[in-house]
Amino acid sequence: MGTESISVLSGCAVIVRGQPRGGPPPERQINLSNVRAGALARRAVQGQPDTKDTPDEPWAFQAREFLRKKVIGKEVCFTVENKTPQGREYGMVYLGKDTSGENIAESLVTEGLATVRREGIRGNNPEQARLCDLEDQAKAAKKGLWSEGGGAHTIRDLKYTIENPRNFVDSLHQKPVNAIIEHVRDGCIVRALLLPDYYLVTVMLSGVKCPTFKREADGSETPEPFSAEAKFFTESRLLQRDVQIILESCPNQVILGTILHPNGNITELLLKEGFARCVDWSMAVYTQGAEKLRAAERSAKERKVRIWKDYVAPTANLDQKDRQFVAKVMQVMNADAIVVKLNSGEHKTIHLSSIRPPRLEGEEKNKDKDKRFRPLYDIPYMFEAREFLRKKLIGKKVNVTVDYIRAATSAMETGGVPAFPERTCATVTIGGINIAEALISKGLATVIRYRQDDDQRSSLYDELLAAEARAIKNGKGLHSKKEVPIHRVADISGETQKAKQFLPFLQRAGRSEAVVEYVFSGSRLKLYMPKETCLITFLLAGIECPRGSRNMPGGMQVAEPYSEEATFFTKELVLQREVRPFHIRSCHLHACDVWSRRSFYPVLNCGKCVYRQLWANYEEKPKEEVAQLTEEKERVAKYRAVYVTEITDGLHFYAQDVETGTKLESLMESMRGEIAAQPPVEGSFSPRRGDFCIAKFGDGEWYRARIEKVESPAKVHVYYIDYGNREILSSTRLAALPPAFSTRTLPPQATEYAFAFIQVPQDDDARTDAVDSVVRDIQNTQCLLNVEYSGIVCPHVTLQFADSKDDVGLGLVKEGLVMVDVRKEKHLQKMVTLTGICNLCALKCTSLFPSRASDGSQFVLL
Repeated sequence: MGTESISVLSGCAVIVRGQPRGGPPPERQINLSNVRAGALARRAVQGQPDTKDTPDEPWAFQAREFLRKKVIGKEVCFTVENKTPQGREYGMVYLGKDTSGENIAESLVTEGLATVRREGIRGNNPEQARLCDLEDQAKAAKKGLWSEGGGAHTIRDLKYTIENPRNFVDSLHQKPVNAIIEHVRDGCIVRALLLPDYYLVTVMLSGVKCPTFKREADGSETPEPFSAEAKFFTESRLLQRDVQIILESCPNQVILGTILHPNGNITELLLKEGFARCVDWSMAVYTQGAEKLRAAERSAKERKVRIWKDYVAPTANLDQKDRQFVAKVMQVMNADAIVVKLNSGEHKTIHLSSIRPPRLEGEEKNKDKDKRFRPLYDIPYMFEAREFLRKKLIGKKVNVTVDYIRAATSAMETGGVPAFPERTCATVTIGGINIAEALISKGLATVIRYRQDDDQRSSLYDELLAAEARAIKNGKGLHSKKEVPIHRVADISGETQKAKQFLPFLQRAGRSEAVVEYVFSGSRLKLYMPKETCLITFLLAGIECPRGSRNMPGGMQVAEPYSEEATFFTKELVLQREVRPFHIRSCHLHACDVWSRRSFYPVLNCGKCVYRQLWANYEEKPKEEVAQLTEEKERVAKYRAVYVTEITDGLHFYAQDVETGTKLESLMESMRGEIAAQPPVEGSFSPRRGDFCIAKFGDGEWYRARIEKVESPAKVHVYYIDYGNREILSSTRLAALPPAFSTRTLPPQATEYAFAFIQVPQDDDARTDAVDSVVRDIQNTQCLLNVEYSGIVCPHVTLQFADSKDDVGLGLVKEGLVMVDVRKEKHLQKMVTLTGICNLCALKCTSLFPSRASDGSQFVLL
C-alpha cells in the first residue's frame, strides 16, 4: 500500500497516512516486524509522583534519527504481517510505491541500529533469515550497538524545562537555532527539540493565532472551525522536519518564535491560506517584518478563504475613487482630524486612523461628568500636535487611503456621552510619510488598542505601534517625564475693554506674525499671535464682504448673496496659515481711510473687468484711449522642449535638451557596452578634483561624472554631468572616463537653470515646501523652457508644462509658496505685472485690511 510517512515514534515504529481527500486523512502506526530498536527517553507523568524520567537507551536516538531522515516526507509502501488483539500492527516498510524499494528494517540492522528478534525463527522464513545474516555482518563490523564502549556517549542529556526561559531566549540574541519539530499541538503551537543541547521546548508562532481545540470541564476537547485543518497544514509540513527557529520573546513563560523551513515561513503560509489571523500582542516581536504577515492575512481576506469565508471588508461599500484619492488640506480640526478639499470642490472631514489625540489626565474616566469645552491651549501637547499637523499639511496635497467608516453612535450607546457622527478614518501620507506615524513618533498622540476581532483599524497599524514604542523608549512628548508645556494665552477677541488695553502694545510691536485660527466671514478673522500670546479678532481694511446669516434679537438674519462663497474663499487662502507682516492700525474703526481705498482700486478694477461674483452685473464706463508707450525692447518667447532631471534644495533645476536626447542615449548605450566588455579594475582610479570620470550609481549602471571634492578614498564628491545630481561615493565605484565618450564627443547634457521672476524663500520650511511642490510637478518630466534673462550663477527661465502650457513659476506664486522678484526691465514688465497680481491674490502681500468693526475687540490690520 503506497502512503506517506509523517512521523517516527522510535527506531522501529512509524506513523503513516494516505493522501488527504476533503480533510486530514486517517493515520496508522506500523511497527517493524522481527526487529527492535532502543527505547527513547520518556518524561515522568505530571501529577503521578511514582513515575520518573527515563533516559534514552544506547543508540535509541540515533536509530530514530536514521529512520526519520530515511522516511519523513517520503512516499513509502508497507505490508502488515501481524495484528495483535490490542490493534498493534506489525509489518515491513519499503521506500517507494511498492515492495521493490529499500527495506527499512534491513537498513537499520545493517547499520547496527536495531537487533533482530531471533526467538521463534522459522526456517522457512527468508526475511528473518536475511535479517539474522545482516545482524551478524554488523556485529563483525562492530557497527552501532555492536561497537566497543557500550554506547553511553549516544545517550542524550534531554532537558524538559528551562530554569529561566526569558534569559534563555535573550541569550540567543534572536539568532536561528537548529531544531526538530517533535509534536504539533495545533496550527501555531509546536513542541521542538533544540539542537545541539537537546532542550525540549514549546514554541508559539509569533504574530498569529490559529483555530484551536478548546478544553472542556470534563477534559474533552471541542475543535473550533478549521482547527483540525490548520493542525494538519502545519503537521504535514513541519512534523519531524529539520528546521531553524528564531526564539523572539518570552512573555509570561510562553516562548514566541518563528519557524523557518527551506520551503518557506509557516507563519506566513498559515495566514495566506486562511488558517490563522494576526494578533497584535505578539506581532511586535516578529522579526521577519510584520508587514509581510498583514499582507498575507489581507490576501486571505480578499479571497475569503477558510476562517475568512464570511469576511466583509470595512470599505467594501466604497468605490475605488472613494477609497483612495488625493486632496488638498484646508484645515486641521484637531490632533487627529483634518478637513480636505476634493477635486470635485467638496470639503470632507478625515480622521486619522487608530490614533488618540492628547487629553487631560483622567479625562476618559470623567468625560461624562465634565463636559466643559476646553481650549486647544489648555490640554497638554494638544497645541504642539495641532501645530505639527498645521505646518506639515495646510495648503498641501495629501494621499488619503480610507481604512474604515466608523458608524455614528447615539447617546444611549455611549452611556450618556454626547453622540459621535459617522467618521471617515483613513491613513494620510505626504511625500511618502505617514502623518499618523510621524505624530505618534514625536509623542503627540497615542495608538488606540482594539479587540482582537476588531478589523476597523489603520492599514499600517503595526507601524503605529512601533512608532509609539520608540516614542516611549525615547521619552518623547506625552511619554516624557518632564513637566508638561503650559500655554497661557489671553483671548481678547470678545472683550472690548481688554482689546483697548492691548491696542497700544500691539501698535508698538509694529510688524508681527500670526496664525489665522478662524474665519468668521470673508473679511472677519480670528488670529493667534504667538509672540504676544493672545487671540484677537480683526477685519480686513478697505473692503466689505457680504454678511452671512446670524441670530438677531428679532430672529434669524438672512445671509446676503455670496456671503458663503466669500467665507470659503478667505478660508482657502488664509485659514490656519501664517500671515506676515502686518500692522495694527486701530481699534473700533470703520476703516475707510483714503490710503486703504487707493490701495485696493487696482484689485477692484481687476475684479470688475472679469465680472466676478458681486460684479457680475457691473457695466464698464467708457474711457478714453490711453496711449501706449512703445518699449525699446520686446520680450522674446522662444520655448524649447527640455527634460527636467534634478531639483536642488535652492529651487534651481537641471534639464536636458530633448533635441539631443537620442545622442545621449546612444552614447550611454555604447559606453556601457564597452565597460561590460572590459570592466574597470576596482581601486585602480585615483580621483582628483576637476577630473572627469565614470561613476557607478545606485542602480548599478555607469554614468559620466566630474569630481568636485576628495575628502578621502571613501568620500569622493561627484557631479553627474548629464543629469545634474550629486553624490558621495567611494573611489572603488569610480573609473577613468573612456576617451571615446569624453565631453568632446558630447558636451555635458545637464544645464542648471533658475526660475525667472521668483524670490526663493529664506525660511527653511517655506523653501522646502516650494521645492517639494516643484519635485512633484516637474521632476523627470518634459517641459517647455524659455530663457528670460541671465543670472550670476545660471540663466533665469520660465518653464511651462508640456501639455497644459501653464507656467510652473506662476503656479508657485498662486499657491503662495514663493514671492515675486520684481524686475525693472521694461520688456519684462508684462510678465512681472501678471505674476504680481497672482502674488496679491495669494495674500502673500504685506498688507491685510479690515472692512468694518462692530465692537472694540476687532482690530484693523494694514
